[in-house]
Amino acid sequence: MTTASDIMKQIKENDVKFVDLRFTDPKGKLQHVTMDVVAVDEDMFADGVMFDGSSIGGWKAINESDMVLMPDPATVHMDPFFAQSTMVVICDILDPVSGEAYNRDPRGTAKKAEAYLKASGVGDTVFVGPEPEFFVFDDVKYKADPYNTGFKLDSSELPSNDDTDYETGNLGHRPRVKGGYFPVPPIDSLQDMRSEMLTVLTEMGVVVEKHHHEVAAAQHELGVKFDTLVRNADKIQIYKYVVHQVANAYGKTATFMPKPIFGDNGSGMHVHQSIWKDGKPTFAGDEYAGLSESCLHYIGGIIKHAKAINAFTNPTTNSYKRLVPGYEAPVLLAYSARNRSASCRIPFGTGPKSKRVEVRFPDPLANPYLAFAAMLMAGLDGIKNKIHPGKAMDKDLYDLPPKELKKIPTVCASLREALENLDRDRKFLTAGGVFDDDQIDAYIELKMVEVMRYEMTPHPVEFDMYYSA
Repeated sequence: MTTASDIMKQIKENDVKFVDLRFTDPKGKLQHVTMDVVAVDEDMFADGVMFDGSSIGGWKAINESDMVLMPDPATVHMDPFFAQSTMVVICDILDPVSGEAYNRDPRGTAKKAEAYLKASGVGDTVFVGPEPEFFVFDDVKYKADPYNTGFKLDSSELPSNDDTDYETGNLGHRPRVKGGYFPVPPIDSLQDMRSEMLTVLTEMGVVVEKHHHEVAAAQHELGVKFDTLVRNADKIQIYKYVVHQVANAYGKTATFMPKPIFGDNGSGMHVHQSIWKDGKPTFAGDEYAGLSESCLHYIGGIIKHAKAINAFTNPTTNSYKRLVPGYEAPVLLAYSARNRSASCRIPFGTGPKSKRVEVRFPDPLANPYLAFAAMLMAGLDGIKNKIHPGKAMDKDLYDLPPKELKKIPTVCASLREALENLDRDRKFLTAGGVFDDDQIDAYIELKMVEVMRYEMTPHPVEFDMYYSA
């Protein structure tokens, strides 16, 4: 266990000049304030640091803005991107009056979800293994003015550059549409950049496993090892930060938008999940594909509450341009051990410890603390109420005749639909006080602002379809 005393010792040994206090807002964006080392002492780790919470979207009003950043010593790591030696500590948010966790703090919600699991008796540990994908571009231009709306993306990997004139000549090696999974360089042009991302992640305390090009041109994925829910939510925030920073250092720009390009694959964040108790995997058993009954019930809970979960796992208007029926995105609420078209897949494993469920509909713009907590709460509701997911769908769901397809439920088709479902179906989230109504109401209000702006803004494609109609 890392203590405040240990950290003060590290600060001295590493000649640390600044300590960066970081936290995550409701939308999932990492925020920070930087403390000069002269203001850092052991008391800071006991008392926290006051800050103005009213400027964070979805948090306190201006008349009750004071809040406390409470550093978590277990999260300390060095940031290699700055000229001045800088240590990072991830923080929880506390209410200054009660001293308790602020109910709208995403990390606090994730911690309460882990505590609820232990109190339920179902298990004592939940492991998650997220797989966020992202795009890297050379140039991005966009405008959203009332009289000038549009965007333009460019990457030397895009097939649209097959005939582009470059100063050094066009070398012609680039992925085809849906052809990026996964030829070696020179078609895969960012091997070194991804390797550097893994190296930096390792330096920052994240256990990594692999990296590779993804299906779309300019699309990539890094693999990080599974960990407990809160710790891997922390690590996903570090992952996104490192991807943005390393791409930036290469003179490129990375995005976790689920669907930046029409007609090619979007970016998902498949999340592997398993519950353990007393050091043993509770998802292993003698049911379908070597799963336990409790695992099937967990899947049943995910499927039952999927439309409400979507508000957290797919929290942007852009998310639903990826989740479109008839394509490769996992929109069908079914489970299977054999095909990736099901939204809940059972990965092949070599023993009981590998038994888990992979939920495939989340995307990388999800706030990891809220998304992981919401899925856990849905799964636990399934176990508590013995919700069986029905028969596994081992046939290719993409090739089902329309009549059969209609019988299979789907995820939401829009952020508005997801928020409406969250509003109606929230009881499973508020069990044990993990989420609360105030937090959910504030989240819906925050995201509905995005929905309204999106729904009211004319789209460039509408001019193409209707201007001369």
